Amino acid sequence: MAKKKNPEDAKPRVDSSNVMGLRAEVLEQPITETLELNYMPYAMSVIVSRAIPEIDGLKPSHRKLLYTMYQMKLLGGARTKSANVVGQTMKLNPHGDAAIYDTMVRLSRGYGALLHPLVDSKGNFGKVYSRDMSWAASRYTEVRLDAICAEFFRDIDQDTVDFVDNYDGKMKEPTLLPTTFPNVLVSANQGIAVGMASNLCGFNLGEVCDTTIAYIKNPGHDIMTTLKAPDLPTGGELLYDEAALADIYRTGRGSFKVRSKWRYLKSENLIEVYEIPYSTTTEVIIDKVAELIKAGKVREIADIRDETDLSGLKLTIDLKRGTDPDKLMQKLFRLTPLMDSQSCNFNILIAGMPRVMGVREILEEWVAWRMESVRRRIYYSMTKKKEKLHLLKGLRRILLDIDRAIKIIRETEEDDQVVPNLMIGFGIDQVQAEYVADIRLRNINKEYILRRTQEVDALADEIADLEDTVNSPKRIQKIIISELEDVKKKYAQPRRTDILYDVEQETAAVEEDETPDYPVTVFFSREGYLKKITPQSLRMASDQKYKEGDGPFLQWEATNRDELLVFTDKQQCYKTRMSDFDDSKASVLGDYLPTKLGMESDERAIWACIPGDYSGSILFCFDNGKIARVEVAAYQTQTKRKKLTGAYSDKAPLVAAYLVKEDFEAALISTEGRCLIFHTASLNPKTTRTTQGVNVMTLKPKYRVEKMLPLTQTPIVNTARYRSRSLPVAGALLKEEDRGEEQMTLL
Repeated sequence: MAKKKNPEDAKPRVDSSNVMGLRAEVLEQPITETLELNYMPYAMSVIVSRAIPEIDGLKPSHRKLLYTMYQMKLLGGARTKSANVVGQTMKLNPHGDAAIYDTMVRLSRGYGALLHPLVDSKGNFGKVYSRDMSWAASRYTEVRLDAICAEFFRDIDQDTVDFVDNYDGKMKEPTLLPTTFPNVLVSANQGIAVGMASNLCGFNLGEVCDTTIAYIKNPGHDIMTTLKAPDLPTGGELLYDEAALADIYRTGRGSFKVRSKWRYLKSENLIEVYEIPYSTTTEVIIDKVAELIKAGKVREIADIRDETDLSGLKLTIDLKRGTDPDKLMQKLFRLTPLMDSQSCNFNILIAGMPRVMGVREILEEWVAWRMESVRRRIYYSMTKKKEKLHLLKGLRRILLDIDRAIKIIRETEEDDQVVPNLMIGFGIDQVQAEYVADIRLRNINKEYILRRTQEVDALADEIADLEDTVNSPKRIQKIIISELEDVKKKYAQPRRTDILYDVEQETAAVEEDETPDYPVTVFFSREGYLKKITPQSLRMASDQKYKEGDGPFLQWEATNRDELLVFTDKQQCYKTRMSDFDDSKASVLGDYLPTKLGMESDERAIWACIPGDYSGSILFCFDNGKIARVEVAAYQTQTKRKKLTGAYSDKAPLVAAYLVKEDFEAALISTEGRCLIFHTASLNPKTTRTTQGVNVMTLKPKYRVEKMLPLTQTPIVNTARYRSRSLPVAGALLKEEDRGEEQMTLL
């Protein structure tokens, strides 16, 4: 029987103690209750009110600062001291002046963190690419809003967005800014909240406008055709990876690589780096290069220094005599932040809730929000025009008898009765009567009233057109498209970050060049053990050690840079390099390939070859009498794939395989004791790895092919007996003298 709960158990316990005459009470609280009551409100405040940007591309701190500057008439006006702006912003932003000034610095033209800076600055604002270059105090610098901010505040006074009270309820501030273009995709933004983060990379304004227009016209538009790749404020070269970018565009998460721009000055034998990835700084790069030089990993550099000045960023690398600058830079790209990854996490607040969205979802949300803003603006304008029309209709009523209106006003004894008497006399409402009563004496003439009332018909037509626009999503979309075209025309700039296509092969070639190259002899045993032995070690001891029951199978002369293709009994091919294996000795067993290459538990290595330049073909002989000739190029890949499935046909067991660089005569021997000699040139190569091949030897039901050997490796004397002019054939029975005295083995 369950124990009945005591109501007292649910109450927090109070521990009272008396320490040095002072009585203290400690209230015990469950951790879950502490998290719910104390930590959750803080976490939600950080997420919603501080760290995560909204659909206008701004965090609350950005929005409060820009709106304060707009209220200070700094859009198109003269600059003012940054300290003035910081002080005024504190009316909306309750944080300290340092936090507000830091926000201003990041938005400034001088700092350079945005493709299109929002603050036009004067003075020292530091640089985004420097960790140690600090900005001047707010009392020394001056700011105003940049021209592009006109697109942030257009029609903000026409009810395009909601306004709320500030923190003390004495002022109003906008919840969003009515941006006329998707600033959320243009302005880079980073934020770390509680339990989540946001990292928005910037895109080129012209490409964003084109993409948005294309999306509005066709929601199924292929975004990658117009939005080529991210564009970063610090420039550099983006290594284009279509699959990675497509994944970022679709999910809003991922990363891409950006590398520095550089030039080689032959006359001075030095390299100048003038653009670096957005995610790093010059100090980090110099520290890393110095560390590599100290460790002896980079010996080609004589000196590295920061020569950044007013003309822009410049890192100078002095080279030692005979250094190849291209090879050195490829090495530095791999070992230092001169090439870095830029992470993406498109986490945005939508209706107060954080959402990680792809580019298409962001455009969908922005277009829906912008359509509502434009609709509100048009509705506001329509309401104002209706109010004006209503007043003019009242004015037209008194046009019929101006003298009567004057008489009513003159004969009314009390001031508060003028409006009611006009309402009764002309059948107009209070608003119209107030308007008529407030007309100046000099304007009470027929000509003035006629001129004013002539606006009625035109105004009515305008209102009808606005009503049609408010109720027509298509017309609202046309307005948005027109605004986007204007923004592109006014503010679009060429890309700062270049896009590099097909750079993977170049990088792979450099990595290969860094691998030591020397001759080796490779031994592959029947059980799948592989040894790589240098000539010096081989001369010292040539007798190879094998596991009990194992023995020699294949042997090659190779180099340390050669690739190796290993085929398994599961029709899989594993690609590796000889440099991945340690130099061995004849007295050891070597590396067990299934373990070394990470094969499946029941998978076995049965054959291997060194493809070289991937010319020639591979012969696969199956026990059903078929032979497949597959081009070696079918196993070449552009990427560094380690495993290829479907390496050869699985329709019959594999008996033997040979790498064919030059055609030769081969002998097929069946379990019936028959032999067939054929020339490999009679088999046409295929590009499909899983081809079943062609039938070469016809077999009786209970027999199969036992082995295939080059003719030169067989003891066959009567070769003409086993040759045939056409294939397939059954072959001839082996004579005694063609069998040889010793058992043939597969080499």
